[in-house]
Amino acid sequence: MVGIQVAVAGASGYAGGELLRLLAGHPELEVVAATAYEQAGKRVGEVHPQLVTLADLVLQPTNVDVLGAADLVFLALPHGQSAALAAQLPEQTAIVDLGADFRLADADAWQRYYGGEHAGTWTYGLPELPGQRSAIAASKRIANTGCYAVATILALAPLIAAGIASPQDVVVVAASGTSGAGRSAKARLLGSEVMGDLSPYKVGAHQHVPEIKQASRAKTLSLTPLLAPMPRGLLSTVTAQPTKNVTAADVREVLQDAYGTEPFVHVLPEGQMPHTAATFGSNSAHLQGTVDIDSGRIIVVSAIDNLGKGAAGQAVQDANIVLGLAETAGLPINGVAP
Repeated sequence: MVGIQVAVAGASGYAGGELLRLLAGHPELEVVAATAYEQAGKRVGEVHPQLVTLADLVLQPTNVDVLGAADLVFLALPHGQSAALAAQLPEQTAIVDLGADFRLADADAWQRYYGGEHAGTWTYGLPELPGQRSAIAASKRIANTGCYAVATILALAPLIAAGIASPQDVVVVAASGTSGAGRSAKARLLGSEVMGDLSPYKVGAHQHVPEIKQASRAKTLSLTPLLAPMPRGLLSTVTAQPTKNVTAADVREVLQDAYGTEPFVHVLPEGQMPHTAATFGSNSAHLQGTVDIDSGRIIVVSAIDNLGKGAAGQAVQDANIVLGLAETAGLPINGVAP
């Protein structure tokens, strides 16, 4: 049986390859086109040898003629490249953009963190936020989340919404695997540079800060991103000032109330901390909350697979909602270990 037809632009990258992997096992979606720029003309199997069932699919040039026949298009392109292509696609074509082009509502924030012209704002693709699932279902243009953003928002947004954490002076330290920096060759991402090292980057000016603030309602937020010596995975440690005396049990109760019925967000048992390997290959987020016994600050630790819930998995989850399919269709909840 022919499924709903989907296409992937930017299929040669890490996020694009993960999209193809998830789509290859999806019960309702059929990949009818995959496109690339420099890798156009190659077989998928040459670029992503792990994708055996899609190995003979040829990567085509990225243009509207190739993509426009699909019912839904995933744009897994570098930031700033989605808007021009999206504007050429038919109005009836549903689009999930994995880039940042349409995430921000504030044009000044776009200019400050990304530069260039602000393309506009699409429906934000994080269904676990209150009211967002219905907004996604009613839309055909979805702005997928950033990887640091989704891990941090899931940890922070319920605390601010419940009134137990101040939206001021939020501090986040988060470490991500190297796949989060994309597949383009960069000296700082060579194995010899990364292995045995842990290094900060974009300190004080990471582009996911305005996205996190917009979705979580934080007012001031400091994010220190770290490059971890691993291919994939992301661990975000979020600390916030309490608005009143709270206990670890209070923090956990707020998180449980927010995510108790969510299929992909899991508040771990008391005393069990998240770690990235447990989310490997899944679309799940693992959370744990506590209170620092010295400072009294609330601490929530969040682990995801940056290519899963932080990119391709989240995009398929959004596509499922847009297309009226089961939200969990084609998406692993369990991780792969060791």
